[in-house]
Amino acid sequence: MRKMTFTLDEATAREIDRAADRLDIPKSQVVREAVQLYGEQLGRLSDEERRDRLAAFDALVPTLPTRPRDEVDRELAEVRKARRRGGRGTSGG
Repeated sequence: MRKMTFTLDEATAREIDRAADRLDIPKSQVVREAVQLYGEQLGRLSDEERRDRLAAFDALVPTLPTRPRDEVDRELAEVRKARRRGGRGTSGG
């Protein structure tokens, strides 16, 4: 464990005291658990962010081109072959 010192506003200090008393655990454990929960939330999207991203995805999907797989495979083969020759714009064999 590492000892740290913080300055907290009175309302936050009271909440820590209240939680520690109610849960019958040390104040430092209340802070550790609160920080852990906060850290878990950092990577999560809010409901609003989730809605915005889903709306953007829904708007994008209809604009995606649809081509037959064999056409895509032929184009990829052409690109790979051109790269081996030094690029599509060169006249190598």
